[in-house]
Amino acid sequence: MSRPSSRAWQRMLSGRRLDILDPSPVDVELSDIAHGLARVARWNGQTIGDYPFSVAQHSVLVLELFRSANPDMEPKAQLQCLLHDAPEYVVGDIISPFKAVIGGSYKEVEKGLLAAIYLRFSLPATMPSAVSKLVKKADQEAAFFEATHLAGFDPPEARKLFGVPGQSAFDVDDFERLIRPWPTQQAHERFIEAFEGISATRTGS
Repeated sequence: MSRPSSRAWQRMLSGRRLDILDPSPVDVELSDIAHGLARVARWNGQTIGDYPFSVAQHSVLVLELFRSANPDMEPKAQLQCLLHDAPEYVVGDIISPFKAVIGGSYKEVEKGLLAAIYLRFSLPATMPSAVSKLVKKADQEAAFFEATHLAGFDPPEARKLFGVPGQSAFDVDDFERLIRPWPTQQAHERFIEAFEGISATRTGS
């Protein structure tokens, strides 16, 4: 990708300057990711509830669906799952129909950011294809539940767009806690807790 003449970096609250077009893993900080994702709204904010449904909360929901369907998945794959939308702390959450209109440039930037994020946390720069398929499935299931519980879609419409969700091991209370929009600080903290919980189990993985 050709570089623009003007700056292409963003200053983060940690003090890091992240080059969006040529991101360095050393400029990626977990605190910046959690802070940003907790403040980025899914569905362009068109959801019910007292708070926006944040990308941080979505990431935790996807992780829990992924774990429920794949209980023996190694920690490094779980961490890649949690971070699958992490570039949105820089570029925001653009709804899928608009991403399709933007095309390759956006995807290229997003891919470069995700690779830098993964490398920062000692993960492979890309997900193995088998893991990617499982994360995508969990992501689609999360989108179905968000669409029908929060964004005003009826189930038949959501099934056409996102597929039919599989059986989950969640009980009703667990699911309600995951789908009810969290305040910003709670979303930030839950994302960090999920990351640290996985990281604590990574030794030797």
